[in-house]
Amino acid sequence: MTSAPVIRPALLVLISLAALLLQTMILPYVAVGTIVPDAVLIWIVYLAITRGHIAGSTAGFFLGLILDVLMGGDSMLGLSAFTKTLAGFLAGYAFSENKTLQTLSTSRFPIIVAITALVHNQFYFLVSLQGSDIPLESVVLRYGIPATIYTGLLALLPMFIFSRRVHS
Repeated sequence: MTSAPVIRPALLVLISLAALLLQTMILPYVAVGTIVPDAVLIWIVYLAITRGHIAGSTAGFFLGLILDVLMGGDSMLGLSAFTKTLAGFLAGYAFSENKTLQTLSTSRFPIIVAITALVHNQFYFLVSLQGSDIPLESVVLRYGIPATIYTGLLALLPMFIFSRRVHS
């Protein structure tokens, strides 16, 4: 029992839409100050761990692009698509067909999510602050690292769900 459960393509799309709705409509209400966890990133990491680089990158691109369009306003169109594609590719290094459930049901999952979130946030702020007088270090310390920690903590929920599935 080491492989991940098979999820049909239609269900993948529904879960992706649910992650987008969660990110845009619900998680802003559990923000700590201005720090919001990234549920879409957790879903992208899950896809990368269970399906590899290509699935993670593809999901990252499309979900990031949808987020860019939904957020609109002052965000740079394509920035979330770029950073989430990068995150999906990076998380794909954790793909191992024989150890998928072991990765998802142990502390490896939130650690992979946190590392991926840290890289994601670094690139996001590096690009979004171009031409700005705001020092990158202060933004990373004030927003990037706390968002990484919050996203890593949120990733504990799927880890506990998978650990119950493995041990039952």
